[in-house]
Amino acid sequence: MSDSSHDREMTILEHLEELRRRLVIVGIATGICFVLAAVFLTWPVMDFLTRPAGMKLFALSPTETFSTYMKVALATGAGLAMPVIVLQTLLFVLPALHPHERKYVFLAVPSITVAFALGVLFGLLVVVPAAVRFLVGFGGEVIDPLWSVAEYLGFVTTFLFWLGVAFETPLFMFFLAKLGVVDARRLAHFRRYALVGAFVAGALITPTPDPFNQTVVAIPIYLLYELGVVFARFA
Repeated sequence: MSDSSHDREMTILEHLEELRRRLVIVGIATGICFVLAAVFLTWPVMDFLTRPAGMKLFALSPTETFSTYMKVALATGAGLAMPVIVLQTLLFVLPALHPHERKYVFLAVPSITVAFALGVLFGLLVVVPAAVRFLVGFGGEVIDPLWSVAEYLGFVTTFLFWLGVAFETPLFMFFLAKLGVVDARRLAHFRRYALVGAFVAGALITPTPDPFNQTVVAIPIYLLYELGVVFARFA
């Protein structure tokens, strides 16, 4: 689509039609990736995610294993489809951008995808094992843990998703600065609030109440904010 067609003001119906088209593409891509994940990847992913627990998880209802399998397949498929989801989201907002800003949309697709993947990887390798060890050991002298596979994988996948989103902070700050919404000086001025916000986010994201695991999450989030300030200087 040419710049001249983008510059033409779209009607509400045209916006809705554009949104519908983008959602259809996202739905098709997610559906294809869901099928691929369900056929080839879900059992390995479930095995990898449950290893930190160090125990055999239990299904507490006849359908729990199957429903959990399908949820993990959907989450894995959505992760595989992330580049398409990001691209279609950015293409939807593309008409609202100036011509010189539109080139950054296509730079954002790989960078946002990589940042999300790094956040998930950090959670898998560092935070989830530490958090699960804490939960298994907490009260272990009195209570033997007996965990449901649905509950365990539900909180792990939710945690990994939000950690992946948190790792995209520097990119959002860069693009906001590029669009003139914020600048590096203003962002630097809010450092102290960012530090407090990082620990609040760590407390919300971390599935354990202990300060160690919250700090393990909060420090990278704050460092990501500082990285965003650096990115904003080059915007």
